[in-house]
Amino acid sequence: MTRPLRLFTLATLLGCATLAMAQGKVYVSSEKDNKLYVFDAKGERLAAIDVCKRPRHMMFNTSRSQLYVCCGDSNQLGVVDTASGKMTGTVPLGDSPEIFDLSPDGKTVYVSIEDENVMAAYDLASKKPVFEVKTGGEPEGVLVTPDGKLAYVTSEVANVVHVIDLGQKKVIKNIKVGKRPRRFVLAAGGAELWVSNELDATVSVVDTRDHSVKGTVKFAVKGMREADITPVGMALSPDGKTLWVGLGRANHVAEVDVATRTVGRQVLVGKRAWGLTVHPDGQTLYVTNGLSDDMTLVDTVGAKAVKTVAVGRVPHSVIVAP
Repeated sequence: MTRPLRLFTLATLLGCATLAMAQGKVYVSSEKDNKLYVFDAKGERLAAIDVCKRPRHMMFNTSRSQLYVCCGDSNQLGVVDTASGKMTGTVPLGDSPEIFDLSPDGKTVYVSIEDENVMAAYDLASKKPVFEVKTGGEPEGVLVTPDGKLAYVTSEVANVVHVIDLGQKKVIKNIKVGKRPRRFVLAAGGAELWVSNELDATVSVVDTRDHSVKGTVKFAVKGMREADITPVGMALSPDGKTLWVGLGRANHVAEVDVATRTVGRQVLVGKRAWGLTVHPDGQTLYVTNGLSDDMTLVDTVGAKAVKTVAVGRVPHSVIVAP
Protein backbone atom coordinates (compact mmCIF):
# COMPACT_ATOMS: atom_id res chain seq x y z
CA MET A 1 0.00 0.00 0.00
CA THR A 2 1.37 3.41 -0.95
CA ARG A 3 1.85 6.06 1.68
CA PRO A 4 -0.85 8.48 0.34
CA LEU A 5 -3.36 5.63 0.33
CA ARG A 6 -2.40 4.71 3.90
CA LEU A 7 -3.01 8.31 4.99
CA PHE A 8 -6.37 8.45 3.23
CA THR A 9 -7.44 5.16 4.76
CA LEU A 10 -6.38 6.28 8.23
CA ALA A 11 -8.32 9.54 7.90
CA THR A 12 -11.40 7.64 6.74
CA LEU A 13 -11.14 5.16 9.60
CA LEU A 14 -10.74 7.97 12.13
CA GLY A 15 -13.81 9.69 10.71
CA CYS A 16 -15.85 6.50 10.95
CA ALA A 17 -14.67 6.00 14.53
CA THR A 18 -15.83 9.55 15.36
CA LEU A 19 -19.28 8.76 13.96
CA ALA A 20 -19.46 5.55 15.96
CA MET A 21 -18.94 7.48 19.21
CA ALA A 22 -21.33 10.36 18.45
CA GLN A 23 -24.69 10.46 20.22
CA GLY A 24 -27.95 12.34 19.79
CA LYS A 25 -30.63 12.78 17.15
CA VAL A 26 -30.36 14.66 13.88
CA TYR A 27 -33.47 16.24 12.31
CA VAL A 28 -33.64 17.20 8.62
CA SER A 29 -36.51 19.12 7.01
CA SER A 30 -37.58 17.94 3.54
CA GLU A 31 -39.36 20.66 1.58
CA LYS A 32 -41.02 18.42 -1.01
CA ASP A 33 -41.88 15.50 1.29
CA ASN A 34 -43.53 17.63 4.01
CA LYS A 35 -41.62 15.58 6.56
CA LEU A 36 -38.83 15.79 9.08
CA TYR A 37 -36.45 12.86 8.83
CA VAL A 38 -34.81 11.75 12.06
CA PHE A 39 -31.37 10.13 12.14
CA ASP A 40 -29.00 9.05 14.84
CA ALA A 41 -25.71 10.90 15.02
CA LYS A 42 -24.06 8.29 12.80
CA GLY A 43 -26.52 8.94 9.96
CA GLU A 44 -28.80 5.93 10.39
CA ARG A 45 -32.45 6.82 9.77
CA LEU A 46 -34.71 6.38 12.79
CA ALA A 47 -38.06 7.88 11.80
CA ALA A 48 -40.03 10.24 9.57
CA ILE A 49 -42.41 12.85 11.03
CA ASP A 50 -45.30 14.26 8.99
CA VAL A 51 -45.49 18.04 9.33
CA CYS A 52 -47.00 21.04 7.54
CA LYS A 53 -46.29 21.94 3.90
CA ARG A 54 -42.77 22.85 2.76
CA PRO A 55 -40.90 22.61 6.08
CA ARG A 56 -37.75 24.70 6.20
CA HIS A 57 -36.01 26.30 9.19
CA MET A 58 -36.15 24.54 12.60
CA MET A 59 -35.38 25.38 16.24
CA PHE A 60 -35.81 23.63 19.59
CA ASN A 61 -37.42 25.16 22.64
CA THR A 62 -35.13 25.53 25.66
CA SER A 63 -35.85 22.07 27.09
CA ARG A 64 -35.77 20.42 23.63
CA SER A 65 -39.19 18.93 24.39
CA GLN A 66 -40.54 20.68 21.29
CA LEU A 67 -39.13 21.33 17.85
CA TYR A 68 -40.53 24.26 15.87
CA VAL A 69 -40.50 24.11 12.06
CA CYS A 70 -41.40 26.91 9.65
CA CYS A 71 -43.66 25.71 6.80
CA GLY A 72 -43.52 28.00 3.78
CA ASP A 73 -46.47 26.68 1.77
CA SER A 74 -48.99 26.22 4.58
CA ASN A 75 -48.00 29.50 6.29
CA GLN A 76 -47.57 27.86 9.66
CA LEU A 77 -45.12 27.16 12.42
CA GLY A 78 -45.35 23.46 13.15
CA VAL A 79 -44.88 22.28 16.75
CA VAL A 80 -43.35 18.80 17.04
CA ASP A 81 -43.29 16.87 20.31
CA THR A 82 -39.82 15.31 20.36
CA ALA A 83 -40.81 12.52 22.76
CA SER A 84 -43.67 11.16 20.65
CA GLY A 85 -42.19 12.19 17.31
CA LYS A 86 -45.46 13.79 16.18
CA MET A 87 -46.59 17.26 15.19
CA THR A 88 -48.99 18.31 17.94
CA GLY A 89 -49.94 21.83 16.89
CA THR A 90 -49.43 24.80 14.59
CA VAL A 91 -49.19 28.57 14.82
CA PRO A 92 -50.65 30.59 11.89
CA LEU A 93 -48.08 32.82 10.17
CA GLY A 94 -47.98 35.24 7.25
CA ASP A 95 -47.51 34.47 3.57
CA SER A 96 -44.39 32.38 2.82
CA PRO A 97 -42.56 32.36 6.16
CA GLU A 98 -38.95 31.22 5.98
CA ILE A 99 -36.48 31.80 8.85
CA PHE A 100 -37.24 32.58 12.48
CA ASP A 101 -35.70 33.05 15.89
CA LEU A 102 -37.05 32.91 19.44
CA SER A 103 -36.98 35.48 22.20
CA PRO A 104 -34.62 34.58 25.06
CA ASP A 105 -37.61 33.57 27.24
CA GLY A 106 -38.98 31.35 24.45
CA LYS A 107 -42.39 33.05 24.46
CA THR A 108 -42.19 34.98 21.18
CA VAL A 109 -41.18 33.90 17.71
CA TYR A 110 -39.84 36.40 15.17
CA VAL A 111 -40.35 35.29 11.55
CA SER A 112 -39.30 36.62 8.15
CA ILE A 113 -42.46 36.74 6.01
CA GLU A 114 -40.99 36.70 2.52
CA ASP A 115 -44.01 37.61 0.37
CA GLU A 116 -45.15 40.39 2.70
CA ASN A 117 -41.71 41.98 3.20
CA VAL A 118 -41.99 42.09 6.96
CA MET A 119 -40.52 40.58 10.09
CA ALA A 120 -43.50 39.49 12.18
CA ALA A 121 -43.67 38.65 15.89
CA TYR A 122 -46.08 36.02 17.25
CA ASP A 123 -46.96 34.98 20.78
CA LEU A 124 -46.51 31.22 21.03
CA ALA A 125 -48.97 30.72 23.88
CA SER A 126 -51.91 32.57 22.31
CA LYS A 127 -50.81 31.87 18.71
CA LYS A 128 -51.62 35.48 17.89
CA PRO A 129 -49.60 38.09 15.97
CA VAL A 130 -48.03 40.74 18.20
CA PHE A 131 -46.52 43.23 15.74
CA GLU A 132 -44.67 43.44 12.45
CA VAL A 133 -41.88 45.61 11.06
CA LYS A 134 -41.54 46.50 7.39
CA THR A 135 -38.31 45.32 5.71
CA GLY A 136 -36.72 45.41 2.30
CA GLY A 137 -37.70 42.91 -0.35
CA GLU A 138 -37.51 39.18 0.41
CA PRO A 139 -36.46 39.13 4.05
CA GLU A 140 -34.84 35.87 5.11
CA GLY A 141 -32.32 35.56 7.92
CA VAL A 142 -33.51 36.44 11.43
CA LEU A 143 -31.33 36.57 14.54
CA VAL A 144 -32.37 37.88 17.96
CA THR A 145 -29.59 39.12 20.23
CA PRO A 146 -29.09 37.18 23.49
CA ASP A 147 -30.43 40.11 25.54
CA GLY A 148 -33.62 40.15 23.46
CA LYS A 149 -33.32 43.83 22.59
CA LEU A 150 -32.48 43.67 18.88
CA ALA A 151 -33.27 41.53 15.86
CA TYR A 152 -31.17 41.37 12.71
CA VAL A 153 -33.00 40.63 9.44
CA THR A 154 -31.51 40.23 5.97
CA SER A 155 -33.19 41.66 2.86
CA GLU A 156 -32.14 39.69 -0.21
CA VAL A 157 -33.34 42.42 -2.59
CA ALA A 158 -32.06 45.50 -0.75
CA ASN A 159 -28.67 43.91 0.08
CA VAL A 160 -28.87 45.14 3.66
CA VAL A 161 -29.12 43.87 7.20
CA HIS A 162 -31.91 45.60 9.08
CA VAL A 163 -31.24 46.31 12.76
CA ILE A 164 -34.63 46.23 14.50
CA ASP A 165 -35.19 47.58 18.00
CA LEU A 166 -37.74 45.12 19.40
CA GLY A 167 -38.82 47.52 22.13
CA GLN A 168 -39.48 50.36 19.71
CA LYS A 169 -40.71 47.90 17.05
CA LYS A 170 -38.87 49.67 14.25
CA VAL A 171 -35.72 49.57 12.10
CA ILE A 172 -33.02 51.71 13.66
CA LYS A 173 -30.26 51.06 11.14
CA ASN A 174 -29.61 49.47 7.74
CA ILE A 175 -26.20 47.88 7.23
CA LYS A 176 -25.06 47.61 3.62
CA VAL A 177 -23.48 44.19 3.02
CA GLY A 178 -22.91 42.00 -0.05
CA LYS A 179 -25.30 40.89 -2.77
CA ARG A 180 -28.29 38.82 -1.64
CA PRO A 181 -27.53 38.40 2.07
CA ARG A 182 -29.06 35.27 3.53
CA ARG A 183 -28.10 33.94 6.99
CA PHE A 184 -26.41 34.95 10.25
CA VAL A 185 -24.03 33.62 12.87
CA LEU A 186 -22.96 35.46 16.03
CA ALA A 187 -19.23 34.95 16.57
CA ALA A 188 -16.35 36.23 18.71
CA GLY A 189 -18.43 36.00 21.86
CA GLY A 190 -21.22 38.05 20.30
CA ALA A 191 -18.92 40.88 19.19
CA GLU A 192 -19.29 39.96 15.52
CA LEU A 193 -22.25 39.20 13.26
CA TRP A 194 -21.28 37.10 10.23
CA VAL A 195 -23.58 37.44 7.20
CA SER A 196 -23.51 35.14 4.17
CA ASN A 197 -23.87 36.91 0.80
CA GLU A 198 -25.12 34.40 -1.75
CA LEU A 199 -24.36 36.30 -4.98
CA ASP A 200 -21.02 37.78 -3.86
CA ALA A 201 -19.21 34.58 -2.87
CA THR A 202 -18.53 36.38 0.42
CA VAL A 203 -19.36 36.63 4.10
CA SER A 204 -19.53 40.09 5.69
CA VAL A 205 -18.30 40.55 9.26
CA VAL A 206 -20.26 43.19 11.19
CA ASP A 207 -19.15 44.76 14.46
CA THR A 208 -22.17 44.42 16.77
CA ARG A 209 -21.11 47.42 18.86
CA ASP A 210 -21.41 50.08 16.15
CA HIS A 211 -22.93 47.97 13.34
CA SER A 212 -20.16 48.73 10.89
CA VAL A 213 -18.77 46.19 8.42
CA LYS A 214 -15.31 45.42 9.73
CA GLY A 215 -14.26 42.75 7.26
CA THR A 216 -15.15 40.51 4.33
CA VAL A 217 -14.28 36.86 3.72
CA LYS A 218 -14.01 35.92 0.05
CA PHE A 219 -14.37 32.35 -1.22
CA ALA A 220 -12.84 30.68 -4.26
CA VAL A 221 -13.03 27.08 -5.42
CA LYS A 222 -10.47 25.78 -7.88
CA GLY A 223 -11.95 25.25 -11.33
CA MET A 224 -15.22 27.07 -10.57
CA ARG A 225 -16.56 30.45 -11.56
CA GLU A 226 -17.33 32.96 -8.84
CA ALA A 227 -20.99 32.93 -9.96
CA ASP A 228 -21.21 29.27 -8.95
CA ILE A 229 -19.98 29.95 -5.41
CA THR A 230 -23.14 30.80 -3.48
CA PRO A 231 -22.62 30.84 0.31
CA VAL A 232 -25.80 30.52 2.39
CA GLY A 233 -25.71 28.26 5.46
CA MET A 234 -23.14 28.67 8.21
CA ALA A 235 -22.32 26.81 11.41
CA LEU A 236 -19.97 27.76 14.24
CA SER A 237 -17.86 25.16 16.00
CA PRO A 238 -18.64 24.66 19.72
CA ASP A 239 -15.37 26.34 20.72
CA GLY A 240 -16.20 29.36 18.56
CA LYS A 241 -12.91 29.20 16.68
CA THR A 242 -14.09 27.84 13.34
CA LEU A 243 -16.96 28.79 11.05
CA TRP A 244 -18.10 26.31 8.42
CA VAL A 245 -19.77 27.85 5.37
CA GLY A 246 -21.87 26.02 2.79
CA LEU A 247 -20.88 27.22 -0.68
CA GLY A 248 -24.17 26.29 -2.33
CA ARG A 249 -23.87 25.41 -5.99
CA ALA A 250 -20.10 25.04 -5.65
CA ASN A 251 -20.92 21.76 -3.83
CA HIS A 252 -18.32 22.39 -1.13
CA VAL A 253 -18.14 23.53 2.46
CA ALA A 254 -15.33 25.80 3.55
CA GLU A 255 -13.56 26.15 6.89
CA VAL A 256 -12.90 29.69 8.12
CA ASP A 257 -10.71 30.71 11.05
CA VAL A 258 -12.84 33.21 12.98
CA ALA A 259 -9.94 35.11 14.56
CA THR A 260 -7.97 35.67 11.35
CA ARG A 261 -10.89 35.43 8.87
CA THR A 262 -8.82 33.19 6.63
CA VAL A 263 -10.34 30.42 4.53
CA GLY A 264 -8.80 27.04 5.24
CA ARG A 265 -9.74 23.57 4.06
CA GLN A 266 -12.62 22.85 1.69
CA VAL A 267 -14.62 19.62 1.52
CA LEU A 268 -16.53 18.31 -1.48
CA VAL A 269 -20.07 17.35 -0.44
CA GLY A 270 -23.36 17.03 -2.37
CA LYS A 271 -25.15 19.33 -4.80
CA ARG A 272 -26.15 22.78 -3.48
CA ALA A 273 -24.79 22.59 0.05
CA TRP A 274 -26.85 25.04 2.12
CA GLY A 275 -28.03 23.74 5.49
CA LEU A 276 -25.27 23.18 8.07
CA THR A 277 -24.94 22.31 11.72
CA VAL A 278 -22.11 21.04 13.89
CA HIS A 279 -22.59 18.25 16.44
CA PRO A 280 -22.17 19.55 20.02
CA ASP A 281 -19.01 17.46 20.38
CA GLY A 282 -17.50 19.42 17.49
CA GLN A 283 -16.43 16.30 15.62
CA THR A 284 -19.08 16.08 12.89
CA LEU A 285 -20.54 18.63 10.47
CA TYR A 286 -23.92 17.76 8.95
CA VAL A 287 -24.61 19.28 5.52
CA THR A 288 -27.93 19.19 3.64
CA ASN A 289 -27.58 19.11 -0.13
CA GLY A 290 -30.76 20.45 -1.71
CA LEU A 291 -30.18 19.32 -5.29
CA SER A 292 -28.86 15.83 -4.60
CA ASP A 293 -31.48 15.06 -1.94
CA ASP A 294 -28.96 13.88 0.63
CA MET A 295 -26.95 14.82 3.70
CA THR A 296 -23.19 14.62 3.99
CA LEU A 297 -21.47 13.89 7.29
CA VAL A 298 -18.06 15.57 7.48
CA ASP A 299 -15.31 14.71 9.94
CA THR A 300 -14.26 18.19 11.06
CA VAL A 301 -10.85 17.10 12.36
CA GLY A 302 -9.74 15.47 9.13
CA ALA A 303 -11.91 17.71 6.92
CA LYS A 304 -13.19 14.63 5.10
CA ALA A 305 -16.64 13.60 3.97
CA VAL A 306 -17.16 10.22 5.64
CA LYS A 307 -20.78 9.39 4.83
CA THR A 308 -23.70 10.47 2.65
CA VAL A 309 -27.31 9.48 3.35
CA ALA A 310 -30.58 10.06 1.49
CA VAL A 311 -32.90 12.55 3.23
CA GLY A 312 -35.96 12.92 1.03
CA ARG A 313 -36.69 15.51 -1.62
CA VAL A 314 -35.06 18.94 -1.30
CA PRO A 315 -33.63 18.89 2.22
CA HIS A 316 -33.47 22.38 3.67
CA SER A 317 -32.24 22.55 7.26
CA VAL A 318 -30.56 20.25 9.77
CA ILE A 319 -30.46 20.43 13.57
CA VAL A 320 -28.97 18.19 16.26
CA ALA A 321 -30.39 17.29 19.68
CA PRO A 322 -27.57 15.96 21.88
